[in-house]
Amino acid sequence: MSGLHSELVVEEYKRQAAIQAATYVHDGMIVGLGTGSTARFVVSELGRRVREEGLRIQAIPTSVVTQKQAREEGIPLTTFADQSVLDIVIDGADEIELRTLNLIKGMGGALLWEKIVASTAKQFVIVADQSKCVERLGERCPLPVEVVAFGWESTARKLAALGAQITLRRCSDGRIFLTDERHLIIDCVFSPLTAPYTLAEDILSIVGVVEHGLFLHMATIAIVSGSDGTHILEPSV
Repeated sequence: MSGLHSELVVEEYKRQAAIQAATYVHDGMIVGLGTGSTARFVVSELGRRVREEGLRIQAIPTSVVTQKQAREEGIPLTTFADQSVLDIVIDGADEIELRTLNLIKGMGGALLWEKIVASTAKQFVIVADQSKCVERLGERCPLPVEVVAFGWESTARKLAALGAQITLRRCSDGRIFLTDERHLIIDCVFSPLTAPYTLAEDILSIVGVVEHGLFLHMATIAIVSGSDGTHILEPSV
């Protein structure tokens, strides 16, 4: 299978998962809109339903990029000034641990806003292609950690002391990557995580850390598409 064909197949898996996830959204809901390549398909499908089916929703986006897409799609937006609880949040993930549905998120750089939005949701639905599923977190991607710019070198050294191989995230042109909150992201490579809850606490105890990309015990279901179809996964432990 050629590289281009493989990419197109993965994009189709993402689209299938996103379209199924969008069916969980009903009239009157307050919806959290995720960020990333799969969440983009969700926003597109919800926009279509708003325009063609008269779906009545309000949404809170998890990034400036998603906010722009939602407006272009004609999805009405709201804010936390007016909403305290969201009915549903639909977002992607970089890794999904199969038994627990614990997640690593943040490779798209929006983990702080994503976690704020997800933490307010009655239902947190993950959409992904099958490549994102792992037996244990940390198998295939680093753990993103959002940090303040001041003193980031000191923060990075403390992350390294936890056993991480650290890399300051940069844009493709070499510039330092900045989040929508103007923070930095340090990508931390650990071995597969045997104690993610302890690690999450240790990371947050470091002064200068804003948030990490471990989303633990948050996802209610995951909709995963692949070569054998689309499956609905639930946490089993």
